[in-house]
Amino acid sequence: MPRTPSLSVLRQFRMLAQTVNFSRAAEMSCVSQPALSRTIRLLEEDLGGRLFDRNRRHVSLTPAGEDLLRLTERLIADFDEAFDQLGQTLSGQRGRVVLGVLPSYAVGDLPQVLSRFRDQWPGVDVTVREGLAGTIYQHLRERLIDLAVMTPPEDTDEDFTFQPLFSDPCALVCRAGEAPPQPGWGSFTQSPFIAMAPSSSVRQITDAAFARAGLCPRSLYECTQPATLGAFIAAGLGISALPLSCRPMVGAHDLEWHRLDDPQSERLIGIAHLSGRSLSPAAQNMMAALSAGEA
Repeated sequence: MPRTPSLSVLRQFRMLAQTVNFSRAAEMSCVSQPALSRTIRLLEEDLGGRLFDRNRRHVSLTPAGEDLLRLTERLIADFDEAFDQLGQTLSGQRGRVVLGVLPSYAVGDLPQVLSRFRDQWPGVDVTVREGLAGTIYQHLRERLIDLAVMTPPEDTDEDFTFQPLFSDPCALVCRAGEAPPQPGWGSFTQSPFIAMAPSSSVRQITDAAFARAGLCPRSLYECTQPATLGAFIAAGLGISALPLSCRPMVGAHDLEWHRLDDPQSERLIGIAHLSGRSLSPAAQNMMAALSAGEA
């Protein structure tokens, strides 16, 4: 069975086939003429057939040589294209990034970040997965997403890297004209409290604030999305506490927002990824774009 020639040998063969001149082909291949002659002779021996007819004045391809040239052109083109694409991937010009985000960030800062990213890296495909913090961190663990714009992980022992971006203060949210006389955490013990789902980052910070204030309001409805919670408030079902970044999600309703202090409560938003997983160049560029968006 003939030995498969190396790509270097095939490139030298192609050069000789194109120039039909050993001296010129050797020079353009950056090898000596005797070395090129030996390479072609060994190639013919390995393949078991003559590739060139040659004498002192003339070099021409044989039918077998013409067949090999067509095959060589195709192989080299495929090889060069594959490594060109690999080079673009390694430089971050091509690739795919799966980004997990809080719904509030998805409708807030993310569109502008993605617009700038697309302008700079048009060859990168971006997939956005919205979800609550618990779900997104599970997807990080399962390597279903590359990066997440989230609150910090609950378990500090988890092998996540977290880079803070900004703080997101909480506010009491109620129907317009129906704010408590002195809006504060105590207001939630005097009016029905519409809560977010237990797995949400909003619920975690409101539960922590109630604990610090020594309060224990009854949690109603436990909505998964702030938009649902906003609709319930607008319907007169109660009041709630939401981070200010959720404002665009409930903008369709006539609601009032009052910053909550004593205790002041806010959630930290940042970029999370698995510490033990190397980020692709495209994901690294996305991380830089997310960081620049909050600069």
